[in-house]
Amino acid sequence: MTIHIVASGDTVNSIAATYQIGADTIIYNNQLIYPYTLVIGQALLLSTPSTIQPSRFVVTNGYAYPFINQWVLNQTLPYLSRLSVFSYGFSMEGELIPPMVDDSYMIQAALINGTAPFLTLTPFDASGRFNNSLISAVINHPVTKRTLIENLTSTVLEKGFQGVDIDFEYILPQDRIVFADFVRDVRSAINQLGYPVTVALAPKTSDDQPGLLYEGKDYALLGEAADEVLLMTYEWGYTYSQPMAVAPINNVRQVVEYALTRIPNEKINLGIPNYGYDWPLPYEKGVTRATTIGNVEAITIAANNGAEIQFDETAMSPFFTYTNNGIAHEVWFEDVRSMQAKFNLVKEYQLHGMGYWQIMRLFRANWLLLADRFLIDKP
Repeated sequence: MTIHIVASGDTVNSIAATYQIGADTIIYNNQLIYPYTLVIGQALLLSTPSTIQPSRFVVTNGYAYPFINQWVLNQTLPYLSRLSVFSYGFSMEGELIPPMVDDSYMIQAALINGTAPFLTLTPFDASGRFNNSLISAVINHPVTKRTLIENLTSTVLEKGFQGVDIDFEYILPQDRIVFADFVRDVRSAINQLGYPVTVALAPKTSDDQPGLLYEGKDYALLGEAADEVLLMTYEWGYTYSQPMAVAPINNVRQVVEYALTRIPNEKINLGIPNYGYDWPLPYEKGVTRATTIGNVEAITIAANNGAEIQFDETAMSPFFTYTNNGIAHEVWFEDVRSMQAKFNLVKEYQLHGMGYWQIMRLFRANWLLLADRFLIDKP
């Protein structure tokens, strides 16, 4: 695969002629929409003849809600080692609460594609938010904790899951140790079934990093308690932040380098965002709200508004600005260049693999690039 940056005057046909490849391949790889308008600065993934072969296996995981479009799911599963169904909650009594939409078809589709379906466990309250009081009540009560783990185990067996991912956020600082103990207990039960347990970690850069998102997550303890960890290396740019890259590679690198001081590299999976944000300007803290967009959608927005795409070499992320109906906007998203930078980090530090939040939108160029750079480790 080759990455081509669109310049003034480029067309699909002129690029195809230059690289001696089919225009239809360019259109397919990059999900171009008729009349195939290109944007200056756009990164295109081109399928060109190469003798280079990927030489390393990695584990790839994708999170998805049960209402994912089935076509998108089927297009994506060949590139995934694991599919994490988001998500299963639980009550104060330790009863497991399944997703509102039946996830059976996802599990079966994953198994047909040789992809391991994982049950994602989250402590959501009635409003759909992480509830640290619920976490604390359950993991500090031996009987309730045992009930939850028993229900978790029976559901894994009943529905055909092949692993569990624990995604608890905003854990109270005083629950740091008991949470690690909970992860260890879940691992013990699920390992007996022959399956692994992973745990999601907020992106820390030091042991004593302040903030409710970080203080309850002990990298060393959790790295020992779980089979693997996922570094949630995204959301620097988020709905209420000032405009910036979602996963700036300089910040991501700092998290990885800290994690490697506490957790073996063969246990670490790098979190990768499959989305971007569109901020209206001027930005006002606490007021401005960004809109979540897909990476392919970002190109359409740029094309429709005559924008040129720029690339931040420090963050290794694309961005652009435009004005619509008198309102200025700033957009940050992911393209094959920013994805390649993350893949390079996985290679540099010999990480176990990567996990995508989330796969609800198809970003074909990413998957093609991934398959060009790595061998995907199917269970």
